[in-house]
Amino acid sequence: MLRTRVLVIDDEPGIRNFIVKTMTPHCLDVAQAGSAEEAEALVAARMFDVVILDNRMPGTSGLEWLAEQRRRGSLSDTIIMTAFADLDTAIEAMRAGAVDFVLKPFRSNQILNAVRRCVELAAMRRENALLRHELSTGDPGRSRRARLIGDSAQVEEVRRMLARVARVPTPVLITGESGTGKEVAARHLHGLSERAHAPFVPVNCAAIPAEMLEIELFGHTRGAFPGAEALREGLLVSAQGGTVFLDEIGELSASAQTALLRVIEDRTIRPIGAERELPLDIRLVFATSKHLPDEVAAGRFREDLWFRVNVLEIHMPPLRRRGADTVDLARLFVEELSAQLGLPRIEIDAAARAAILRHDWPGNIRELRNFVERALIFARFPIEQLSPAPSGPIEPLDDVERREILAALEATGGNRAEAARRLGVSRKTIDRKCAAWGL
Repeated sequence: MLRTRVLVIDDEPGIRNFIVKTMTPHCLDVAQAGSAEEAEALVAARMFDVVILDNRMPGTSGLEWLAEQRRRGSLSDTIIMTAFADLDTAIEAMRAGAVDFVLKPFRSNQILNAVRRCVELAAMRRENALLRHELSTGDPGRSRRARLIGDSAQVEEVRRMLARVARVPTPVLITGESGTGKEVAARHLHGLSERAHAPFVPVNCAAIPAEMLEIELFGHTRGAFPGAEALREGLLVSAQGGTVFLDEIGELSASAQTALLRVIEDRTIRPIGAERELPLDIRLVFATSKHLPDEVAAGRFREDLWFRVNVLEIHMPPLRRRGADTVDLARLFVEELSAQLGLPRIEIDAAARAAILRHDWPGNIRELRNFVERALIFARFPIEQLSPAPSGPIEPLDDVERREILAALEATGGNRAEAARRLGVSRKTIDRKCAAWGL
């Protein structure tokens, strides 16, 4: 089945009924209109992936209607139908923005194949655009893991939360220090959802200049501004049916925050220069390493946007709180990087394991990956670069735990939920410990 929505426009009822009957078993939705004016009302109400358009109709011709739709920002791929095969009409159709040309009369398999070609070309076009985006904003040598690694209680809690929210469309906010794996968590959520077959589009809001962010996200029409020589789909439209991961939303400019609020509330976008809004079918996942309530208090982040993105919050624990997961990740990086760099693997011996577990990893997973990469290059783990073993008396673990929890509660004014978030543990853990201490 083609995951596509088709609109048939023809003034002949017999042709319309034939195409609708042919396409209905293969498409999500098939609508029909007997004139350009009737079609106008349909495209204003919802978006179609493919339009099958007759050229010669009473009133506005098919090519005139198509040219007007392109000017107003329509992104639907269009197949022109005509009974008059001449080169001038074909050239005019392509100039107007048609992607295929079908001569009447035609058989059912001909129109079905034309629609299938449109769908495949659109998918290829969007895939290429998304690949170019990833190559321009990321490190092509780095793997894009779609599953969380580790067996610690903190990671198991994150997995449980992601599984719980995977099949609902509610926006999710993933918080945590830089380098804790927020994008991996978002990919994990996408893989669990019903949207796993569709694109996952990561957008680092801090890496795109403020003046370019809206162009990247929303796209633009031809001639929308100097240099806009062709119609361009934005990243949000390219992700139709899938998931968009907006990383570091705390870095968004004021205008971008306003535009994002409209997207969340209306589930539509308007490409720059377009006159018509386009409906969106995407899952939004946000991430930030900043404490957004502080940004709201400082006037740098819109309060109404904060309320919209903070429906479900999932906190990624820092690496120093994940125990043996650190060694598991180090082994994974040894496997990945040795293959990428063409270097022999090295074993994580007892001394390296102890040093890895002892270190605080302020740079989190990114720092660990860089440490493993240096180790492969020099064929040994440079454990002297990590935190040295304590030389003084060893403090009981219960005392360390009590001191850190009480310090976190004092720093947060007794807010147990916030203290748990900063410590990378659950609220229940804080409550249980406080009860045991008589607090």
